[in-house]
Amino acid sequence: MSKRKNKTNYTVGFIALGCPKNIVDSEKMLALIGTDDFILTNNICDADIVVVNTCGFIEPAKVEALESISYAVELKKKGKVKKVIVAGCLSQRMGDKLHDEAEGIDAIVTLEQRDNIAKIIRDVISSDKIKTYNQQTPSTIHNDAGRLLITPPHWAYLRISEGCSRKCSFCTIPSIRGAFRSKPLEMVLAEAHELVDNGAVELSIIAQDSSNYGKDLGIKDGLIKLINNLQKIDSLEWIRLMYLYPANISDYLVDIIAQSEKVVNYIDMPVQHINDQILKAMKRTDTKEKTMRLIEKLRHTIDNVVLRTTVIAGFPDETDQIFDELLDFIKWARFDVLGCFPYYPEAGTMAAQLKNQLSADTKNARTEKLMLTQQKIAFEKAGFLKGKRFSCLIDDIDENGTGTGRYFGQAPHIDSVCLIENCPRPQGRFVEVEITGTKNYDLTAKTLL
Repeated sequence: MSKRKNKTNYTVGFIALGCPKNIVDSEKMLALIGTDDFILTNNICDADIVVVNTCGFIEPAKVEALESISYAVELKKKGKVKKVIVAGCLSQRMGDKLHDEAEGIDAIVTLEQRDNIAKIIRDVISSDKIKTYNQQTPSTIHNDAGRLLITPPHWAYLRISEGCSRKCSFCTIPSIRGAFRSKPLEMVLAEAHELVDNGAVELSIIAQDSSNYGKDLGIKDGLIKLINNLQKIDSLEWIRLMYLYPANISDYLVDIIAQSEKVVNYIDMPVQHINDQILKAMKRTDTKEKTMRLIEKLRHTIDNVVLRTTVIAGFPDETDQIFDELLDFIKWARFDVLGCFPYYPEAGTMAAQLKNQLSADTKNARTEKLMLTQQKIAFEKAGFLKGKRFSCLIDDIDENGTGTGRYFGQAPHIDSVCLIENCPRPQGRFVEVEITGTKNYDLTAKTLL
């Protein structure tokens, strides 16, 4: 009998896809699997069971997920893998229909069943039946403590809520992840302390709508109360605010950020569009005037603030004139970082039913034009940083001694980095640098003695 068949503990390979919120789910599942006597492997070709934690927000995410699932199923057909389990947002969104698109899946695990993943794996191992584990609309508030981090130990995501109750007409998140649910403050702080005790010096605050934190619990200025508590954690150096809905960014919050020694001067606020007609069709509560006034307020109040946003190109009824208005706004706002996506008519959303849907060619051409405009702005702004001095958090050091780090204006995983020659400090430590130039979107730097 082969060594493989004599094993008493099964090996599990894990594929983690999607946004930071999904990464947190992956980290929690990895911890649950690892503490249940399974052997985790980073080589899925050597795994008995493969778990794919999927994203299903928009079409490209679905395509990526199906490609990963198909790869795992092919390994199963070749006898290298015994079982394939699919979890996450695409499982929640498609349910049993996912079996039709990716034949060979042994089990579909929806979001409410996240914390039962180890039990589900054992159930799947002992059965030849194809199963779907719970497809009800998510309503649980998960405790994310005790995760096995995919990120380096010196920074981590801190999820403060689940789901979303906004009715943006293009968005599938409420139907996938359920209504907005703030995690209790005590739960969030306990997780923050755990992450910091384990070495994190930077926490990225994440949610579908971070600026809405606490309202469903009756907490006034919930995000500010959370910030005030996080700032008391001695070893925590950087607090980074992600996913701030523009309409909820109050003057009070702006002032708190400006005054804080730990909240970095970095604002991530997806505006999606600027034309009032399109914003109304998107079911957004922002207006052009309010958004422009907010940007002016942020730049006036917060020293050297770095602004990040996302926009959608080619929404239904976006005429050439309306697109030019969006383009002019991007030129005016001069965001430090901008992501632009073509509009996808996602099934089940209100926007997918709108008339005057634009062609893929038009949407892609507009996306490219916006990104080329933003590229010019980003390169110009990076050039202005030459000679500036920053404290950089080191993420990695290569064999040549070049450090990969980030100053406060660079969020992990999604933004550019600083490439630091002859970096004297190890991963997870801060080093003072002077920016010497640029390399594509990245900055080059030298250390200061």
